[in-house]
Amino acid sequence: MASRALYSPRHPVLKKRDDFEDVLEERRRSSDLRYALKCYTPTLYKGLVPCKVSMLKSIVLQSDHLQYVIKQVSSESGDSTECVAEEASLILDEMAHRMELSTVRFFVFTLSKAFKRLFRSVCVNEEGIQRLQQVVQEHPVVLLPSHRSYMDFLMLSYVLFMFDLPLPVIAAGMDFMSMKFIGEMLRKSGAFFIRRSFGGDKLYWAVFSEYVKTMLRNGYAPIEFFLEGTRSRTCKSLTPKTGLFNIVMEPFFKGELFDVNLVPVSISYERVLEESLYARELLGVPKPKESTSGLLKARRVLSEDYGSMHVYFGNPVSVRSLAEGKIKRSQYNLLPRYIPQRPSVDTHEFLNDAAFRLVRIQEENMVLKPWVLIATLLLQNPDGLELSSLTDHTDWLRHLALAFGAFLDWPDHEVSSEVVSSSLALHRHLLSVSAGHVQLSVADAPGVESTPEEAVFHRAVVVLSCASYRNQILHVFLRPALLALAMQSANSNRKDDVYNCFNFLRNMFSNEFILCPGDSVQDFEEACYLLMKRGVLQVLEHEIVMSASGHSTLAFLCSVLDPFLQGYQVVCRCLCEETNENLTEKEFIPAVRSFALKLILAGRLKCYEALSSDLQKNALAALLRLKAVGKVKVEDQVTLKVNKIAVNSLEDMMGGKIPTQKPILARL
Repeated sequence: MASRALYSPRHPVLKKRDDFEDVLEERRRSSDLRYALKCYTPTLYKGLVPCKVSMLKSIVLQSDHLQYVIKQVSSESGDSTECVAEEASLILDEMAHRMELSTVRFFVFTLSKAFKRLFRSVCVNEEGIQRLQQVVQEHPVVLLPSHRSYMDFLMLSYVLFMFDLPLPVIAAGMDFMSMKFIGEMLRKSGAFFIRRSFGGDKLYWAVFSEYVKTMLRNGYAPIEFFLEGTRSRTCKSLTPKTGLFNIVMEPFFKGELFDVNLVPVSISYERVLEESLYARELLGVPKPKESTSGLLKARRVLSEDYGSMHVYFGNPVSVRSLAEGKIKRSQYNLLPRYIPQRPSVDTHEFLNDAAFRLVRIQEENMVLKPWVLIATLLLQNPDGLELSSLTDHTDWLRHLALAFGAFLDWPDHEVSSEVVSSSLALHRHLLSVSAGHVQLSVADAPGVESTPEEAVFHRAVVVLSCASYRNQILHVFLRPALLALAMQSANSNRKDDVYNCFNFLRNMFSNEFILCPGDSVQDFEEACYLLMKRGVLQVLEHEIVMSASGHSTLAFLCSVLDPFLQGYQVVCRCLCEETNENLTEKEFIPAVRSFALKLILAGRLKCYEALSSDLQKNALAALLRLKAVGKVKVEDQVTLKVNKIAVNSLEDMMGGKIPTQKPILARL
């Protein structure tokens, strides 16, 4: 089966979706022990027999690349090559996995018990499994799952074992290694541990990259890592990281492999296990350190209902097809393969563009449950809605989302009122339902008095928890919402004015959402097409005109982005009013959080999402990119230098005061 290159249509169409199979259904009917001990005979890459862990270590340490770097480090440091080689060996011992099938079987048995208690169903697309079964035999495979929960990599290995597919080796953070017993169990299940940051450690980078490339070149096992680099605390896709992505591409660039298949995997949760934990982290509560004792204390989650889970294996993407006409592989022939080379500017741009498009594929293949629609509506109506009105609004939003291409899992043969009631029951911990009126929870625990600050914190936890579900569907509404906001801001029907506003907002929010570099015109056309198809507006040669029936849709779309707009304006206002001229990067988040809290307590701000550290960091990244804020390193601290005129100007532009620029309709 030929794998496909990335393809992004100018106008999205409703795609045929794969059928799903609930993999827990059989588990509920048969012995978990017998299943864990089943005959496991995966089909391997070109029938190769995986080499032993000790052999893999020897291949890495004796490689020309690592030997070259060892000599280089020895020359630079003055240490003997033997000493540096010993250090490389110790790094590899700390890093390397030691997969054992017996440990995998133990995990399969344990996870079968846990998953049956946690989830009503775990649904996997059968056609995706069949595609993967084919491509693992043809070329080395890299699995690229989305990352919303610690459960992601456990579930992925579990599913691959279930379908007799080769188990992946998984890039994991060093945090897990510190967990007694569990860390070693993960290592024996295929995890290899890497530091969060390498700094300028040339030797560590050489050991790490050679280890990954050796496994890939030899077809040892599928490589698995998260393009986003870490779990998304907001359930929005994060800007992809390209370091490890470049490493898995390099064997193809250097002609060591004919092709590599990249397989995006989308993992969706009806209810996220870490939901409340994430909200508290975004509000400044320190992340609990990974520990075995912490895991044991978390056993209480097994008594909760987390609804359904979907795992969608996307179409394999051929690196060869992806790079055709974009990468000149001849540049890699100018030096021997073992000599390290920094990616060229063209290569870096290619990697960045490919990574963004792969994350966009992950988004498009996310299975969305009815609750994401309900959460969106409740956030836009903080005073709540009558149940009948909420049901009607949810039904309206369902049809809008489907028209925009959402992958929505709406139960067949169930009336909307039953679907909404079922979703409310699953997420009742976030809600207050009284006499048919539904709103987000506002009260503290009965009998507990709290300060105004504590009341804000409690409310913010609920709002951010609910927002994490709305965020799952943002990619569906994003481009039309940017257009709706641009039309509101432009105060003009002229197409070039609207596009300029659209382009500004898209640029402003490019750290917040997955917006592929260089696709501004394409995104604008996509938004126009979707809203025209829905009958919301008419796009003429030089004008964009709202239809008589389009007001409610455009108002909803503007409201979708309103929390982000308000949050960014709060950051701008804070930086302009900040009296400390030497505000450090570390002080930035606490300062903005304190500023937003004061506005909320004074009744001047209703947007609790402005308290989110994720939004605040993204806003700062945008201001740095737009040169409105600069960084100056003073001794060991990084100080922010604020251009208050530029920041004020950006705040005004986000508030609708966007100056008209020269027409650029030649490209539209």
